Amino acid sequence: MTNMDKETVITTDAPGAIGPYSQAVKLGNVLYTSGQLGLDPVKGTFPATVEEQTERSLLNVKAILEAAGTSMDQVIKTTVFLKDMNDFLKVNEIYGRFFAQPYPARSAVEVARLPKDGLVEIEVIAYIP
Repeated sequence: MTNMDKETVITTDAPGAIGPYSQAVKLGNVLYTSGQLGLDPVKGTFPATVEEQTERSLLNVKAILEAAGTSMDQVIKTTVFLKDMNDFLKVNEIYGRFFAQPYPARSAVEVARLPKDGLVEIEVIAYIP
């Protein structure tokens, strides 16, 4: 593999990278997103609740997928990082609004801290038809 085999995906409809990484990388027909916090891409701020941050995180994921020519229906794996596992049911309720059967595979883990002190961060792997 050379650097020519992979492409970065960038959209202004999701927050820009806050470090030396890409919003997403496309390799062949597979897209790997970086973790998406629940940041508003225009204001650069977090909504107040974990539910609102989850929705914003998934809207950011959706924007990146669309910029890469794919959609939420093509997501095959997600990883959900939670500041507090006690929020799992709240996050799961919002998450369920963005995916239909067959659902993607998923991992959910509690972490000590997220960038910018977010409450949730979600990354996905998706197929590009």
